Amino acid sequence: MKYKRILLKLSGEALMGSRQYGIDPDRLAEYAQDIKEITDLGVEVAIVIGGGNIFRGVAGAMNGMDRVQGDHMGMLATVINGLALQNALENTGIKTRLQTAIKMNEVAEPFIRRKAISHLNKGRVVIFGAGTGNPYFTTDSAAVLRAIEVEADVILKGTRVDGIYTADPEKDSTAVKFDQISFDDVLRKGLKVMDTTAFTLSQENELPIIVFDMNKKGNLLKVVSGENIGTEVNI
Repeated sequence: MKYKRILLKLSGEALMGSRQYGIDPDRLAEYAQDIKEITDLGVEVAIVIGGGNIFRGVAGAMNGMDRVQGDHMGMLATVINGLALQNALENTGIKTRLQTAIKMNEVAEPFIRRKAISHLNKGRVVIFGAGTGNPYFTTDSAAVLRAIEVEADVILKGTRVDGIYTADPEKDSTAVKFDQISFDDVLRKGLKVMDTTAFTLSQENELPIIVFDMNKKGNLLKVVSGENIGTEVNI
């Protein structure tokens, strides 16, 4: 395996599958099997998952809701997704721990860096819920922050698109895919990979990001094996 410890970033929308909202059990089971494939090979996996399939704070703010209140609701949505993913992973036999940035002791462990690293060292998958625990920060920012804290080798951003393009490939048929691109070029070309805060934090810590299609069976294994899947953002 090219990477020993990864941080897998999944959007909440990815869990919807073909549904309009909520969680698709079949999609959840597919992701669990993909993750099991790489953990069986000794890859240490940490996961940050969004909550957009349930609630998105920014959308709430646009409809007149207080932004801080909306973001806290979004954080709770990520915990719901984390619990669902934890259950799916444990159904495949993977030992899993859910840690949250907001204390809810009856549901999950509080995030403690040393404890998270200890779990990873023991081969457990660690899911980080509730984002950073602070409003105005996205789960992209949480993913980069946690990846740095647990000393991950790479951030793998699983999406429904197979990499970074010059334009949105779902809207522009002439869009060209990048196999590799530097952080500076992403900023210069105005490409959307992560929000600016998350992306800058990753760049400053020289933490590579790989954007790939998580919905294609076997892609996660190919990425951690070092195959040229998706787009790698590096220095």
